Amino acid sequence: MDAKRKIPLTRGVAALTLVTILAVAGACGNDTTAAKDKSPGTSKTASNSTASGAAGSGSTAISQPTAAQLAAAGFEKLPVAPEGERVDRSAAPFSDPTNVTNPLFPISDLHSAILNGRVDDRPFRTETTLLPDTRIIEWIDGQRVETLVSQYVAYLDGRIQEAALDFYAQADDGSVWYFGEDVYNYNENGFIADTAGTWLAGKEGPVAMIMPSHPRVGDVHRPENIPGLVFEEVSVKTTGKMVDGPLGSVDGAMVGEELHDDGTYSDKVFAPGYGEFYSAHEGDVEALALAVPTDALSESVPAELRTLSSGSEDIFRASRSGEWKTASSSVEEMRTAWDAYLQAGDVPSRLDDPMGDALKALAGAVDARDPAEVGQAAHDAAIASLDLQLRYQSPAETDLARFDVWARRVLADAAADDMAGVRGDLATLEWIRDRFADTLENTDLTRIDAHLEALRTTVDDEDLAAATDEAERLRDTLGQVQE
Repeated sequence: MDAKRKIPLTRGVAALTLVTILAVAGACGNDTTAAKDKSPGTSKTASNSTASGAAGSGSTAISQPTAAQLAAAGFEKLPVAPEGERVDRSAAPFSDPTNVTNPLFPISDLHSAILNGRVDDRPFRTETTLLPDTRIIEWIDGQRVETLVSQYVAYLDGRIQEAALDFYAQADDGSVWYFGEDVYNYNENGFIADTAGTWLAGKEGPVAMIMPSHPRVGDVHRPENIPGLVFEEVSVKTTGKMVDGPLGSVDGAMVGEELHDDGTYSDKVFAPGYGEFYSAHEGDVEALALAVPTDALSESVPAELRTLSSGSEDIFRASRSGEWKTASSSVEEMRTAWDAYLQAGDVPSRLDDPMGDALKALAGAVDARDPAEVGQAAHDAAIASLDLQLRYQSPAETDLARFDVWARRVLADAAADDMAGVRGDLATLEWIRDRFADTLENTDLTRIDAHLEALRTTVDDEDLAAATDEAERLRDTLGQVQE
């Protein structure tokens, strides 16, 4: 999970497509990938000074920004902590780096998580997924570390806003280190606007501690430590705190105060079994809604949740053919199913409102006989249902179903003559594809990839009719794969 995400996120203006960025990526940089590699291009490495104070036996001193660098970035008045309070100026050896056991940042066992909240007074939702790939990064000359790769995708008002690949490893003392990230920020037209926030340890700057091994009140560490590019400093304020979790109280949480590069502060909470749990900054909030396997159940997906998913599909198809009576009947079936699921209890607290809001919007859209609004609301209801289903099935199964829902979104956006929406839908499909690709038969994956490539061509040509046809073919193939 990405424990350093800034709220609000950076935006920009450029007309790059995701496939173009990924096609040229990985040609440069101080890293190799154990499987697939998706990294942006190179940038100049800043010169750093070696940290003051001797590193412990077997530890490596971490280079630190000089006073001149801090001043050059405009940080000369930033109220950073005294060096003596820092616990991140040296790193223990990395003999088993991808076995991350730190309970406050359990990325090895955090297979999939959902966070939600509000940013700029709009609904904000993120999905994080541990990918099967690892990346080997040369973080100091002659020293390479294998890192885990976690995918982060953020949606603002239901549209992709950012995607990132984050690289983490654990040192032998139990501290977890952040080795960089590949960032892709999207604009309202569905293009990659910029890659602001991208960095790699050993290239742009030093590796950074994301979580101490045993945080104590007063400890200070920097999850990002490259002035002028990425910079944050966290001071531990509370440990062993009881917090409200998705399904009840969670004990042993850590509360940190995060200093941002603009001099503002935000609250940040980390909880055992979840990692980043809650963050708030200037009115924006992002909180964990569900994580697996922490919140997973051994039961099969309840019939009520399946009704919610199938109902959203039925309503979408009925709206396209003008069968509004059928659509209204399906809305009532979905309401009944949702009420029954709520009465059964054990609903993650932050996943209640998204489904309730989606059903309300769906009913209103059907009553208004507005196909475009139905497409949006049906999509939101389907995603909300799949978030709940994540407790009962594997992340790969959930993501394959999400993939189908986003392919359906292409149909809705194309029908609404929304080229920007279709472009963003395609970007989302490309990111979700990487989450389940390793679980499919090679032939099935090849078929899906062929459809994605063809869909990409229609989007590049801005041919909405062709995009509709290709999305239908993709969904047909997905139906065969899911049988």
